[in-house]
Amino acid sequence: MSLRGIHGVAHWARVLENGLYLAAETGADVAIVSLFAVLHDSQRVDDGYDPGHGQRAADFARKMRPKHIDISDDNFELLYEACAGHTHELTHENITVQTCWDADRLDLGRVGVTPHPSRLCTDFAKRAETIHWAFGRSALGVTPEWVKEEWEIDLQPQ
Repeated sequence: MSLRGIHGVAHWARVLENGLYLAAETGADVAIVSLFAVLHDSQRVDDGYDPGHGQRAADFARKMRPKHIDISDDNFELLYEACAGHTHELTHENITVQTCWDADRLDLGRVGVTPHPSRLCTDFAKRAETIHWAFGRSALGVTPEWVKEEWEIDLQPQ
């Protein structure tokens, strides 16, 4: 999969920013939200139909956990569920998983889709102003400036 694709690095960065924005209101665990942002689409085969990518991302997280993911067992299970279920589950009982899924769904503007409140989990994500804020960034394909410096990835056209 291309790092510049619709499910690539710019998407991960917007999902991270969406998630942190939502977590400030929902009280979601920011470590889980942050890990979800960079893992949830990391195992896609391509930008097309790929129904197994969420489960592959969850399994990849499990493989990476011993050396690279330092969170409690309970929090890891939430991360695992968030990655595995993000493509086919509508909601979850846990506010952190809900926040992860909303952070991803709020980035649908990149493919011309305005997120519908009925497909979002948290009350804060369902607000018109939250949807408008996220859609504007997503539809414009905003890549946060910190991506180049902090992640050392330059997404400028070559």
